[in-house]
Amino acid sequence: MALSLLERVQAWLLRALMAALFGLFWLLSPRSPGGRKLPPATNPLLTVSATQLAQKIRRREVSSVEVVQTYIDRIQEVNPLLNAMVKDRFAAALQEASQVDKLIEEETGGEEVLEDRLPLLGVPLSVKEAFALQGMPQTAGLVSRRGVVAAVDAPPVALLKRAGAIPLGVTNSSELCMWSESHNHLYGITNNPYDLERIPGGSSGGEGSILGGAGSVIGVGSDIGGSIRIPCFFNGVFGHKTTPGVVANDNQFPTASGCQEEYLSTGPMCRYAEDLVPMLKIMAGPNARMLSLSKKVDLKKLRFFTIPHDGGSPVTSPVNKQLIQIQRKVVQRVEADLGVNVQEVSFSGLRYSFQIWDTYMGLPDKEGKPVRPFSELMGEPGRPMWPLWELMKWMLGKSDHTMAAIGLALVEMTHVSKPSSFVIQQKEKLQKEMDELLGSDGVLLYPTHPNVAPKHHHPLFRPLDFAYTGIINILGLPVTQCPLGLSEEGLPMGVQVVAGKLQDRLSLAVALYLEDTFGGWRDPGAT
Repeated sequence: MALSLLERVQAWLLRALMAALFGLFWLLSPRSPGGRKLPPATNPLLTVSATQLAQKIRRREVSSVEVVQTYIDRIQEVNPLLNAMVKDRFAAALQEASQVDKLIEEETGGEEVLEDRLPLLGVPLSVKEAFALQGMPQTAGLVSRRGVVAAVDAPPVALLKRAGAIPLGVTNSSELCMWSESHNHLYGITNNPYDLERIPGGSSGGEGSILGGAGSVIGVGSDIGGSIRIPCFFNGVFGHKTTPGVVANDNQFPTASGCQEEYLSTGPMCRYAEDLVPMLKIMAGPNARMLSLSKKVDLKKLRFFTIPHDGGSPVTSPVNKQLIQIQRKVVQRVEADLGVNVQEVSFSGLRYSFQIWDTYMGLPDKEGKPVRPFSELMGEPGRPMWPLWELMKWMLGKSDHTMAAIGLALVEMTHVSKPSSFVIQQKEKLQKEMDELLGSDGVLLYPTHPNVAPKHHHPLFRPLDFAYTGIINILGLPVTQCPLGLSEEGLPMGVQVVAGKLQDRLSLAVALYLEDTFGGWRDPGAT
């Protein structure tokens, strides 16, 4: 059984519409200036993990004020080039750092007491602007939400603050967090630290950019189709999409509707792999016990699998040869270092990754409540946006929305109300195959994206390449994004490591191994 003629025609029309609209966008859009490069991170405090910074602060080897000021200086140095942090709280952060130093000075219980109670005490933190951070804007890049300020903290942000972390500010995202480029008409466009003419990914692209540029050491992101993993891949840092339901998704904008909550995951983003588990333990709160994160993982006892590409989907780009080669190199190193056999597998259902993601993202929840239309979200807090009218305004330079958002609203108009039975069958088959493959002791290497970070606006011509990450959301599996050095162009390469449900600790353990083996994050200013 295959896609029906109607569904094939619909897919062709979708691609034709996107190509026509985005071709027009390319002709009318200004070009990004080039030739500038990020300065290197010369202060040693910028090249230490959050775990080690917290230890240094507890031991009074360095003050929290000194650490926070160092990161403020770095942000002020690189953010004019990156446009990653869109609103800072530097004065408040320095005041909080001073209070941390006073607390440590007065602490009589010893370092162990502080570590147990406040494991991230005095460490700077960045937060995706879509999350509520008290006193900071929460707009998701919508011009109509200008002036909206969060009155509370989102649960994972509150837990990180309670653990002693000090937020420095909020970072940019794509408009309404539904595109692979962090661009909106409220804050502008964010650049990749390794090449300012390239994208940092989305929707957590501001987080990826500020982390990759050494302006932050740990951050908070969310992922419903790759929004943690793609920015981490493009910016050469680590990120983890948790098993759904482990970390609370409350107090984000936009809120998930329909059955989207089942596929949305909030998780940690960071430059150093050793910070992933401590962050996840904190962000998950009481749910952390579901993951047994303190249980030691013996990599030699895991079953390893690799899939080099999606099998040739007509809607995604072929995987770049350099990415194929680096994933093959990972396989070779794993086999040599751990003495295990890495089995190459393939699943026919991966060819339909986008169709599966698109179908399931549009399903109602268990109570029958439908997904809120994208055009309605774009009109927040007023009336729904009219996509065709907004397109005409955009052509005259009068729209408050990006072409990516308008294009998504237009595509939404072509959706059929009844999901394809073929696509449902493909998902159910793939789910069973993947669950059986991974079990409780399997990990899978799979490309994050077909290409290294593309130039600005290029995703408009290949809008469905996120399917490599999106399918993992629909399958409900935990996955860790790991950097693997730089390409010939000097751009980050990487791979996503997938594990079975609630087996997050397995992919997180592999991340530590890959950092040790391939070097982890590289300073973009030193390349």
